[in-house]
Amino acid sequence: LGMAAPTALQRSVVLPAGRHTASLIFLHGSGDTGQGARAWIKQILNQDMAFQHIKVIYPTAPARPYTPMKGALSTVWFDRYKISNDCPEHIESIDSMCRRLTDLINDEIKNDIAKNRILIGGFSMGGGMAMHLAYRFHQDLAGVFALSSFLNKDSAVYQALKKNESVLPELFQCHGTADELVLYSWGEETNKMLKSQGVPTSLHTFPNLNHELSRTEIEKLKTWIVKKLPVEATKTN
Repeated sequence: LGMAAPTALQRSVVLPAGRHTASLIFLHGSGDTGQGARAWIKQILNQDMAFQHIKVIYPTAPARPYTPMKGALSTVWFDRYKISNDCPEHIESIDSMCRRLTDLINDEIKNDIAKNRILIGGFSMGGGMAMHLAYRFHQDLAGVFALSSFLNKDSAVYQALKKNESVLPELFQCHGTADELVLYSWGEETNKMLKSQGVPTSLHTFPNLNHELSRTEIEKLKTWIVKKLPVEATKTN
């Protein structure tokens, strides 16, 4: 019967306080989990990142062999030949995860959420994954955010945007200048490249911030999220 469909990704969900009219998908960094990312943000804010009308979904990447860890299993969205912006992308693993995450987007659409009411983003590798997903396959999403993230120099994202003529989702990018794992210059270069290809971008710089999240950054992100996914006026019949 061929391959069984892969099971739905495990996820940790923060439900909206009121009527659900928009959704946010937050992708964790390499080796983390959806629960872990949610708990990290909760620790920084002293509460869940929660909204009146937006459901927040933290999926977990399935464990796979990860080359930078000598092939040990890790919860990563895709494989990498090395952690550098100067090597080819591991495109098969990126594309197969784009299919899995498309299922997650489709679950929200089945719940009556319009595609332009869905935001996707993440931390580190999660932000890289979100950029592939949105700019290659889902250019009608509400927006994309990438925190301490980058794309490789010759990314498939750049190839896809060469042929593009439609209006693209806005990118909200944050990066610490003291990041030793994903260099600030990689994030900056990603931002410049995407901007030159017609993506509306902003890059928020955090002096002395290493490869981590900060409270100011998450507060800024929350403000942007509500700007991109405003509360809908109550529909009158």
